[in-house]
Amino acid sequence: MVKLTEFRNMSTEELTKQLEDTHQELFNLRFRVSTKQLANHREVRRVRRKVARLKTLITEKELGIR
Repeated sequence: MVKLTEFRNMSTEELTKQLEDTHQELFNLRFRVSTKQLANHREVRRVRRKVARLKTLITEKELGIR
């Protein structure tokens, strides 16, 4: 698990790449849930929150908040 401070030190391009990878992970998790192959449903929630964090950090960098 990458900590928030490590995300803050990344560039916008790196954050965007990480966001794309996380979206792909979320897609795969949803597919596994629908086919009943995923035992731990909390993974979907964890990945959704990671997507939200990444989007927030990208917006902060674009607006120059931090």
